Amino acid sequence: MRSRRVDYSESTRSALVDSAVELFTKRGYAGTSLDEVAKRARVTKGALYHHFSGKQALFEAAFDAVETQVFDRLTKIMGGPGTPWERALTGLRTFIKSCLDPAYQRIAIHEAPVVMGWERWREAEDHFSFGLIRSSLEALIEAGEVDDVPVEITSRMLYGALSSAAAAIASSADPKKVGAEVEAVIIQLLNRIRCAAS
Repeated sequence: MRSRRVDYSESTRSALVDSAVELFTKRGYAGTSLDEVAKRARVTKGALYHHFSGKQALFEAAFDAVETQVFDRLTKIMGGPGTPWERALTGLRTFIKSCLDPAYQRIAIHEAPVVMGWERWREAEDHFSFGLIRSSLEALIEAGEVDDVPVEITSRMLYGALSSAAAAIASSADPKKVGAEVEAVIIQLLNRIRCAAS
């Protein structure tokens, strides 16, 4: 049996992260105070400091929450029904849809490289995205859908293309239009390495 204290502690942390995601999305890192986060989560500032060492640690937890949501959605698709090719296309569309989400745009794409520092952000992005791209490409090759290309370098190139695409979508005055263009271009690129028999 879990203690009530553990449950309370987890629900407090969760409320703080939810509050941080909402406020960082609306106001950005610079425009959000810890007092506001604590007030919105209905906890004391002391409770906030019990869970997080400061604003950056709270931001990183918000970043993890936003990225984990997208990662879980994509993981479910990659392990779900359909051919590897169908799963790859569904995964691509789901990722593009995620890039239209204001929380993902603001926290994961715009603010994270600045707040966390470029290297730490790339490391985190690698953790969330690169493995999925690599395993999806491996599944496509194993199924004979895609030519036997060098997995590591092709995955890196697709990862780079998708990272740039995410930034283009998030920075656009018309994100939906850019998202549709990104989808069309990536599918064209994938078709170039698709086996003729597929």
